[in-house]
Amino acid sequence: MPRATNNVASHRRRKKTRHQAKGFTGMRRNVLRIMTDAVDRSMQFSTIHRKRRASDFRKLWITRINAAAREQGLTYSRFMSGLKQKDIQINRKFLADMAVNDPTAFQAIVDIVK
Repeated sequence: MPRATNNVASHRRRKKTRHQAKGFTGMRRNVLRIMTDAVDRSMQFSTIHRKRRASDFRKLWITRINAAAREQGLTYSRFMSGLKQKDIQINRKFLADMAVNDPTAFQAIVDIVK
């Protein structure tokens, strides 16, 4: 009985890996064994960085709120503490957007907190 290799599935799997390795340079694009390792590694990084994106945005929002609050004469920590004491529940994403796009509304919130 002849040996069955299931070429269709093998080619499809390799084609998928080649498609994922598009844009890689050198042997990472040409040689199947190295290409497979590179694609696996890139998938690990994409998962890690997808999880990390949320904390990156939170850092960005905090930086923007801090800069806007300092223009009004407050630090970030005192501003957030004042919001908590006054029981104003606005998330950081909205506060950062307000600080950039609507400074007058942000100023009004700072005046309430002061």
